[in-house]
Amino acid sequence: MANIKDIAKMANVSVTTVSRVLNNHPYVSQEKRNAVLQAIEKSNYQKNYNAVHLSTGKTFLIGVVLPYSNHPYFGLLVEGIANEALTLNYNIVLIQTNYDKNRELEALDMLKHKQIDALIICSRICDWDTLKHYSSYGSITLCEDTRGRNLSSTFIDHYESFFTALEFLASKGHSKIGYCIGRTSGTNSTQRESAYRDFLQKYNHPYEVHYIFNNCLFLEDGEQVIKEIKKMTDPPTAILVTSDQVAAGMVTCCHKENISIPNKLALIGFDNQPIAKLMAITTMEIPLVQMGRNLVIQATNSKDTTYDQFKSRLIERETV
Repeated sequence: MANIKDIAKMANVSVTTVSRVLNNHPYVSQEKRNAVLQAIEKSNYQKNYNAVHLSTGKTFLIGVVLPYSNHPYFGLLVEGIANEALTLNYNIVLIQTNYDKNRELEALDMLKHKQIDALIICSRICDWDTLKHYSSYGSITLCEDTRGRNLSSTFIDHYESFFTALEFLASKGHSKIGYCIGRTSGTNSTQRESAYRDFLQKYNHPYEVHYIFNNCLFLEDGEQVIKEIKKMTDPPTAILVTSDQVAAGMVTCCHKENISIPNKLALIGFDNQPIAKLMAITTMEIPLVQMGRNLVIQATNSKDTTYDQFKSRLIERETV
């Protein structure tokens, strides 16, 4: 394959002149420009973009770390990320981790080795010290509350949103309330647990460990939760579900099992995904597409550390 020196020799010009033509530099005579273009066409020369990236110091690539590519929550985030990246002439590189720390470290190494210009972590597994170390190599932006740390973030207050949903259930007469969660670790999960414990303390309700359901991420997990509830002698009358997908699975299973919603079991989902609208599920709306867009704006503005909080809102439908 021809290189830039070959083109210069074929066109009988200097390497500098070829470089100027390739980069649309204005100060090249039309005669020399035509000679270079003819040599490029004749040799089928392809521009080496890796060399261009090395010369400019930019790849125009943003790494996006997410645990699952097939989960609607992350799908909506990525929709916003991809749209804003397109607007700013960036491309994105998706890195699915399945919450495997080594996969997340591989993404961080991509930032270290300048294979990407910035890294957005939608949900992390690495500790803060690790992220702090890698932040010296480039921009790292997270989708969780990082206030007090020198890392930009776009987030909602999960304590506030969880407490708001719990208070709404209490206003409807519920005292035996449980919740479903994807995982117990992570900043967002910790905030939700704190809200739940504070709510129980405020109303002097007991903490029932069997009312808490972990590893709930997909539709089928909701069906499993209902099967567990059916086995209980004193089941909860209401459940907060941190994914509309899981809530939809619960609604489907309740219909099969003749469990009346909301009379026997009330449900509040999270995110306001399309399935929640379709199945009339009461939910806490999180503006995930807008948050995704904001993550890209922060990631490409590496000079400033910013903390941008978005608001959730309760959308009442037919499951409470």
